[in-house]
Amino acid sequence: MATLVFLHAHPDDESISTGGTIARAVSEGNRVVLVVGTNGDHGETPPDLAPGETLVDRRRVETERSCAVLGVHRLEWLGYSDSGMTGWEQNSAPSAFMRADLDEAASRLLRIIDEENADVLVGYDWHGGYGHPDHIMVHRVAHAAAALRPSLTLLEATMNRDRVRQRMQAAFDAGFMKEEDKWDVDGPADDGNPFGSLESEISLMVDVRAHAARKKESVKCHASQVTDSSFFLSMPEDAFVDAFGWEWFIKPGDASPMREGFIV
Repeated sequence: MATLVFLHAHPDDESISTGGTIARAVSEGNRVVLVVGTNGDHGETPPDLAPGETLVDRRRVETERSCAVLGVHRLEWLGYSDSGMTGWEQNSAPSAFMRADLDEAASRLLRIIDEENADVLVGYDWHGGYGHPDHIMVHRVAHAAAALRPSLTLLEATMNRDRVRQRMQAAFDAGFMKEEDKWDVDGPADDGNPFGSLESEISLMVDVRAHAARKKESVKCHASQVTDSSFFLSMPEDAFVDAFGWEWFIKPGDASPMREGFIV
């Protein structure tokens, strides 16, 4: 049994990008720890907040529910504020994750890694998939922590741009996606770079088709951010498995061709 620590930027990121891998890791007897960098306070605010309830309160509860669905053994928060998208005024907030002292943020993560005697740390690729400042910070913090623990295996979660392009077209052709839902994965994302990574840059493709139902249920837990009517959740089950039944990882320094496997 291995212990895996997943560092994610916001509540719901764990579901969307690595929910299947988490569920598979747990099902195969591994211990999984989820660490969330920010409180997600600049997400979508739902209209049904109770008196005195904040968006942060709601998203914490949603994340706890997601963890229960996926089987996560421990949930921790690094304690930073959501930085917002590139160029937002929230970028300059003193508590914003993107402004955190890198050594301090890495030490918070290392405390958890050491308590768990972790074997694997999962962060993000160099631009966090789509350039969000907090996602980029996850990359930086994960690398800083891993540099201080040479025995730790570091992997970077990413999205396969080639496959996203192909499957989006297939969903459109099959009538599951409307024209207004299509987007250019090769165009500039939040930081001006294209979405995700090319298949030629990816080390590992992980088959999570058997765990796609749990991944989808985990996403549903984040109802304040992803509604049932969204394209993501309104897809038929077989189409969802086809589109989201694989997850993708880069192993820094590994220049070998992409292979199918698992992260432990």
